[in-house]
Amino acid sequence: VAASPGEYHFVQHALPHARTKRSVPHTRQLKADPHVHWAYQQAGFKRVKRGYKLLKVENLVPLHTIHSHQDPTDPYFHYQWYLKNTGQNGGKPRLDLNVEAAWAQGFTGRNVTTAIMDDGIDYMHPDLRHNYNARASWDFSSNDPYPFPRYTDDWFNSHGTRCAGEVSAARDNGVCGVGVAYNSLVAGIRMLDQPYMTDLIEANSMGREPNLIHIYSASWGPTDDGKTVDGPRNATMKAIVRGVNEGRNGLGNIYVWASGDGGGDDDCNCDGYAASMWTISINSAINDGSNAHYDESCSSTLASTFSNGAKDPSTGVATTDLYGKCTKTHSGTSAAAPEAAGVFALALEANPNLTWRDIQHLTVLTSKRNSLYDAKRRFSWHMNGVGLEYNHLFGFGVLDAGAMVALARDWVTVPPRYHCQAGIYHIPKMISVNKSVVLDIATDACAGTDTEVNFLEHVQAVITLNATRRGDIELFLISPMGTKSMILSKRPNDDDGRDGFTKWPFMTTHTWAENPRGNWKLEARINSVGPEEGWIKEWTLMLHGTREAPYDHLPVKDPHSKLAIVKKAHEDKKKM
Repeated sequence: VAASPGEYHFVQHALPHARTKRSVPHTRQLKADPHVHWAYQQAGFKRVKRGYKLLKVENLVPLHTIHSHQDPTDPYFHYQWYLKNTGQNGGKPRLDLNVEAAWAQGFTGRNVTTAIMDDGIDYMHPDLRHNYNARASWDFSSNDPYPFPRYTDDWFNSHGTRCAGEVSAARDNGVCGVGVAYNSLVAGIRMLDQPYMTDLIEANSMGREPNLIHIYSASWGPTDDGKTVDGPRNATMKAIVRGVNEGRNGLGNIYVWASGDGGGDDDCNCDGYAASMWTISINSAINDGSNAHYDESCSSTLASTFSNGAKDPSTGVATTDLYGKCTKTHSGTSAAAPEAAGVFALALEANPNLTWRDIQHLTVLTSKRNSLYDAKRRFSWHMNGVGLEYNHLFGFGVLDAGAMVALARDWVTVPPRYHCQAGIYHIPKMISVNKSVVLDIATDACAGTDTEVNFLEHVQAVITLNATRRGDIELFLISPMGTKSMILSKRPNDDDGRDGFTKWPFMTTHTWAENPRGNWKLEARINSVGPEEGWIKEWTLMLHGTREAPYDHLPVKDPHSKLAIVKKAHEDKKKM
């Protein structure tokens, strides 16, 4: 099994490939062997692509009908408003990823490989074939080195090809548009095109060639139905953790995740992939700066890019498609994640020594609030305890490729990271309708120990609770510096009254760079008019961050930058 030495996958060829019942005798036989410490039969579960919609054939343009008379470069570039927003199609001028500023500095993604974990990519597409990394690619659905998509009449398996074009589509070749990192390489990992998913397929996909692949982009996850609570299984989690610790020859792989398309009825903190501190969760905005109707909110989202959402189909994402064609209608947070992967590829070319944590710090420090806003006015922008603006929908803002590569060039690797178990609250507490319950944990953040944390990165509230209706529970985490994160929002479709949450790690990035010492509060309430109740059985507070100030050795070139603001806050703390 990839990323798990000592673990092996056995296949019983006398049995069908998939069956509805467990193979108890074979599992029991393995467990009885004295050389076997653990045995588990792979179970199938559901994973869905994010942003897929049926397309009409007229939305797809054959290459021979494309002409570049309007622009000397790629014919679809003027549709790529997220790369250069001039106000086309009712958009807000300059509300884009600022990639031209990164390209002007000479960075186009050279020597960086992004793996698209999806339903395959059309690596013979004229806009992709010269940037295809065959050595890093694999088909885990068919178990061969050719991750070509399986064609269907409904174009269902175009998802991965579209994502690949956003990252690595070639420039100035008269075909479709241009990738964010148009000189970077793209690998195909075909792993979504089967009736079910298994832990083994996911683990092997995320552990595929970790020293050849720099970035893994995932535009899928558990079902976005507003009632599912699911995340990585055992082998997959091991693969991700090993990737960030050992991948890229010790610098760590970057895992980029689409935050989800469940809209206001879902919460991406119930998605264990997007809400993992090992991944970078990316949400989307549309061309006028508002959130898309399918955007989920959660405190684990780190930043945003762009996708469709307006009525005009030209405001979709223009990219490569099957049969050598192009599309202007790629959509959902599926389209947002590959854009982020492309920006990170630019940063890795600017500084190949960046660690996976450096990329997260750069994301926080260079993302911009710009003109992003919640069209329904549910979530406004707030400032955390060290002056960083954040939003429950957009994280720390929209990625700015020019600013990220500029800071990456001067970057000094952040200090070592520590994990502090700050406290446990395990006295059962009842939650009632429309009455907040507040629990407290006072902590010194493991001061004086080997796991002391003075400057926060991620914070996890690991919670066990149940309720008569899980979807009506709302949870808030309040830091000692006063930052309030909604770590679980109301989910109207979640009728669960049995399972609740068992040691579920609700994560927030909103307290980034704060001092964790003091009193943390967990606020819980039931948002309902009916007679409901719940019980918080346990809350463990986990603090993840550094002992030393992370930016002490970085020069400040702009006194108004986020870097300058945070450094000043840290210096003021030292004087206290």
